[in-house]
Amino acid sequence: MPCIMGIDSGLTVTKAVIFDADGTVLAIARRRVPQLIPAPQHVERDMDGLWTATADAIREAVAACGRPASDIVAIAATAHGDGIYLLDEDRRPLGPAIVSLDTRAGAIADAWNEGEIGEQSLALTGQKPHASAPSAILRWIREHQPERYARIAHFIAAKDWLRFCLCGTIGTDRTEASTSFTNVQTQDYADDAFRLFGLERLAGRQPPMAGSTVIVGGVTAETARQTGLVAGTPVMAGLHDVTASALGMGGYGEGVVAVIAGTYSINETVSPVPKVDGRWFCRNGIEPGEWNNMSISPASTANYDWFIEQFCAGDARQAEASGESIHAILGKEFEVARQRPSSAFFHPYLFGSPFGGASSAGFYGLNAWHDRGDLVRAVLEGIAFNHRVHVDALRDGFAPTSARLTGGISRNPAMAGLFADIVGLPVTATRTEEAAAWGAALCAGTGAGLFSSPTADPRDLASIETTYQPDPDRLRAYDEKYRVFLDIAEAMKPLWPTLRRLGDAV
Repeated sequence: MPCIMGIDSGLTVTKAVIFDADGTVLAIARRRVPQLIPAPQHVERDMDGLWTATADAIREAVAACGRPASDIVAIAATAHGDGIYLLDEDRRPLGPAIVSLDTRAGAIADAWNEGEIGEQSLALTGQKPHASAPSAILRWIREHQPERYARIAHFIAAKDWLRFCLCGTIGTDRTEASTSFTNVQTQDYADDAFRLFGLERLAGRQPPMAGSTVIVGGVTAETARQTGLVAGTPVMAGLHDVTASALGMGGYGEGVVAVIAGTYSINETVSPVPKVDGRWFCRNGIEPGEWNNMSISPASTANYDWFIEQFCAGDARQAEASGESIHAILGKEFEVARQRPSSAFFHPYLFGSPFGGASSAGFYGLNAWHDRGDLVRAVLEGIAFNHRVHVDALRDGFAPTSARLTGGISRNPAMAGLFADIVGLPVTATRTEEAAAWGAALCAGTGAGLFSSPTADPRDLASIETTYQPDPDRLRAYDEKYRVFLDIAEAMKPLWPTLRRLGDAV
């Protein structure tokens, strides 16, 4: 009986998921992947460590599947986008990978965007540079680590490193290729992009580009030994995790905005023509002639996780010991708090924002009578408000009529309703397990001939999703709060650089 594997490597966890051909999850295995923070604004990971963890997860999933490994007819990977993974001439890691939470190149991106390069990049590549863009990171390496820069033989993305470890071929797919160096009109690499960013040496060293459903190799004998997979099992090119998540939850297409509330605030919609605007990235879609328009910032549920870790750790341990969930406890506190007026706001900008590299998080409007429930409410509303910043931008360009929500936070019905009330669109929450891994598996299955296209999802989507309509009264109330949320951000803009300098001086 044929089954397919999707590998999904995020910023903290890498996982292997085996699906039946009808989309049923047969086995999941996860491994944590530590982040390395050798200096402020530097967020890295060990590349060999990532593969070892992923190989362990694959082996566990294969063993737990209940079917022989020979039933796995295809494999595809997805992983965190942007950042950079470097290889030398011997195809070995050239230092640790730089992941997409890294902001060391923020000053370079800001300088480009304050000058002519930002607008030229937007016109040529469909996006302005940002701190975790491959272009900005590679320029930082050129300026600060010239010996390392001189040794770069290949620069790839996270999922492309996993693909290399699986089957030994170097390359990328159409969606990942468009993070910095493609022409937005032709959807192919552009030497002009390398010249624009002062990276002429790397022109011609970019990874070959293939379609996400194209077979790019077979599992090597060494990888088979490590993982329990069958040598020769086809490996597809895979895709960027933002696109994979939208695909896996049934939200990849025109007229709908896919909202992914994870570490990043990800909001995306597909168009049949390229539209460029500084508020979103216009990147390659899965198929030629498709563009995926992403409005994103590193400002979503990682803020909620931080709140729990910093202020609820004791309660979380007690809840776990008694068989409860800290999320359920905080959910009750949130429901009580949202029944009363509150002046408490939270900017979810611990890791970045749509408002520039110097931004930072903050609570505002607190008084002595506010309790933890009010703070939880402020955090969750702040996350949804930040998603609305991006959804409003996409509405200006593409007029989506509905939204689909995924991410850990979407499993709480109150959160799906909150998003509907704040963004002012019908919001469909899906109970898809491992949406990004399923998106990768859809590409694998298409390449293996199980599906006619990546969007030919075999599942009965209506049976695993619920749609929440905006409540008119709450929508009006949240419109007022949203304007205040933006006013606070505007007032803080001149102060954020000062706060950053104070932090850097410690």
